[in-house]
Formats: sequence, structure tokens, C-alpha cells
Amino acid sequence: MATQHLSDAELAAQPAAYWTGVAYEALIAFTRARQAEFGFTQPQFWLLRNLSKNDISPDGHGMTITELKLAMSSYLRPEDDLEAEAEVLLERAWLTRDDQGRLWITEDGDEARADLKKHAPAIRDRIDQGIEDTDYVTALKVLRQMIRNTDGPVT
Repeated sequence: MATQHLSDAELAAQPAAYWTGVAYEALIAFTRARQAEFGFTQPQFWLLRNLSKNDISPDGHGMTITELKLAMSSYLRPEDDLEAEAEVLLERAWLTRDDQGRLWITEDGDEARADLKKHAPAIRDRIDQGIEDTDYVTALKVLRQMIRNTDGPVT
């Protein structure tokens, strides 16, 4: 597809909702493809992060798949199958499951989580290539204001 150069007036007439959706899908697809190159999936990484006391988990206690789905509800995609992703991590011995069905991160799993996390800056650098920090901040401020204007959740 040829790159179309639009004037500022033409850009201002573009629907933000459409472009934020296109951007979301492109960013997720790119991120997941890069993670796959490193041998893991985004949901696997999220499982490790949510179970690690060194990351998102406040206490490192085990969680059931249902509890993990609830914890990740704001960013899980419909196609994400946490049970299948957890099975891969169980096979790798990065997780264990107790007799109540709770998943627990292992020492090897936490080391893997830390190693996987090291790839995030390179992925983000590629996404942000050619974008000045000030432009990035401005774009996020605009999006956050649009969310506030539509009574959406802004943290």
C-alpha cells in the first residue's frame, strides 16, 4: 500500500477511533511477533509477571486461572487461552500447580520472566523509531484527554 501524505486539515478530519484501533492491532501484532521470535507469547509473559512477587504480584501467592483472568481482564484478548499458555509454562517447569489448582511461579520461571523482560526495551525502541519523546508525550496527552472527554477511564 502506497504511503499517502495528508495535509494537517485532512488529518484533522480523520476519525480518531478508527486510527486508535488500527494502531492497537498493529502494535499488538508487532509485539507478539517479536516475542514469538524469542520463544514466548505475550500471555505467557503476563502469567509470569502476575505470579512473580518481583513484578506485578504484591505477594507472590499462587492464583487460579480464573483469578488470573480477572487480574488480566483489562488487557487479555479474546483469543488468549490462559489454560493452554499455562500448560506450556508447566512443561517448562516455570510454573507449578497445587492441589487447589493455583499456579505458582518457580525460581526458574522468575529467572525466565526477568530474561524475557529484557526484550521489552528493544521492542519499544523499534515501535518508537522516528518519534520524538515530546511528540510521543503529546500524542498520549491527546488520547488521555479524548478518553476524559468521553467519560472513559483514565488512570
